[in-house]
This record gives sequence, C-alpha cells and structure tokens, in this order.
Amino acid sequence: MAPLLLALLSLIDMILGLYVWVLIISAVLSWLIAFNVINTHNRFVYTVADMLYRLTEPVLRPIRNVLPNLGGVDISPVIVILIIFFLRNLIAGYAPYIAAAA
Repeated sequence: MAPLLLALLSLIDMILGLYVWVLIISAVLSWLIAFNVINTHNRFVYTVADMLYRLTEPVLRPIRNVLPNLGGVDISPVIVILIIFFLRNLIAGYAPYIAAAA
C-alpha cells in the first residue's frame, strides 16, 4: 500500500509544481496584456490567455475575496504560490514516514 501512496503523493507534488508555473505564466501574461506589449486581438494570444484565466481563476477568486483592496496590485497569485509551497513541503516531510511504514 505504501508504494501506491508514495506514487500518489509524487503525482500530487508534480501537479502542484506545474500549477505554480501556470500561475507565474498567467501573471506575466496579464502584465504583458495590461502594458499592451501583446494584443488580445490575436486569436492565439486570446486563446492562451483565456485558458490560463480558466485554470487560475477558480483558485484565485476566493483568495481575492478575502484579501483587502490594495489598489491595482493583485497579490493573490503570490499567496496561492506560498500555499502551494507549504503543501509541497508538507508532502515531502511526510513521504519518508509513509515509506518507512511499508
């Protein structure tokens, strides 16, 4: 049972790591769109931006509702990335105990 659980924890860790990159790419893309470096009238840019919005918004929206208004600064991706780092460290901390239990 322990190898299966270790594989599951490894998969969760990998998905969390990929989601951190999705959050970073989404934040950078939103800055590029806000400063008019890239144009959303391009169909490819619009599709990528829409996909990233749909992937990140369900996680970021509850964080934004809790955070106070900071003007034009949105720190919700930073908060989510810190939470993800905490979860990844938690998984890494418990993995040796799960392996030893086998």
